[in-house]
Amino acid sequence: MSNILIIKHGSLGDIAQASGAIQDIFENHKNDQIYLLTTKPYFDLFKKNPFIHKVILDKRLPKYNLIYLYFLMRELKKHKFSKIFDLQNSSRTNFYKSILFPKADKIIWSSSVTTLPSDQNKEEFDKISVLERFNHQLKESGLKTFNTLKPDFSWASTDISEIKNFYKFDKYILLFPFCSPHLKIKKWPYYNNLIKLISDRYGDEYKVVTAPGPSEIKEAKDLNAIALLDNGRALDISQLTALIKGSSFVVANDTGPAHIAAHVEAKGLTLFGKHTTAYKVSIERENFKPIQVNDLDNLSAEKVFERLSNSLS
Repeated sequence: MSNILIIKHGSLGDIAQASGAIQDIFENHKNDQIYLLTTKPYFDLFKKNPFIHKVILDKRLPKYNLIYLYFLMRELKKHKFSKIFDLQNSSRTNFYKSILFPKADKIIWSSSVTTLPSDQNKEEFDKISVLERFNHQLKESGLKTFNTLKPDFSWASTDISEIKNFYKFDKYILLFPFCSPHLKIKKWPYYNNLIKLISDRYGDEYKVVTAPGPSEIKEAKDLNAIALLDNGRALDISQLTALIKGSSFVVANDTGPAHIAAHVEAKGLTLFGKHTTAYKVSIERENFKPIQVNDLDNLSAEKVFERLSNSLS
């Protein structure tokens, strides 16, 4: 039995996307121990993943913090990992490779760099979709892949019956109008217009709800929807996943919750401006579809509602 390490630091959408690759690594190493190195926001979450045996915390302190770096590398070295799957593929994880396995090839250290196609440079390779890149990486490292292209994030879900009973709703349409302050280009401005269209058509048949993150609770007050909290606190990732999975329909900006929705088979839409494409971030699924426009300011609430109502009919 060998020890295998997976590295996945974040973000939330990336965690959901990597679920299939993590499952395939487990399926190809049934007799081995699977460890995962991640950051604090996802440390407890990954403990619930059935395909991981142990989670190791990386505080991601600055690389010039030599004391921290020494103890982290010592922790990793003591497990004598026979193989590392770098699913983060960042400059930081490349730096870890230079310390742990500086001369390792794709059989020992699997990353987008060590498995880069011979006829492509990294910039060209990064233009293909996230899931296709994962799939190529694992196949080039000798794995058979069955789940990488169809990740299932349902393992993260938990029971939220108490929350649903508190807010007294069953059928609901879930909206995610938020985005990081530095990524306002992702933000569609017409959620309240959409809510009015939903209310006018469906009345009380569907509750319209949202689930703000810790920094979004104040902003959620400007939305004409029920802002779901757990005793005044934002839902954790497992609660959020359950809420998304149980929804009748999701409308979201291109953020973490949209990627969760795509990978728990939720029905819904995600709204894209010119910042990227739905193909590149691998978000389109059978039930979860993108609307891609050049300028989100020009995407009307009526157009989004038409897609929503057609799906619910």
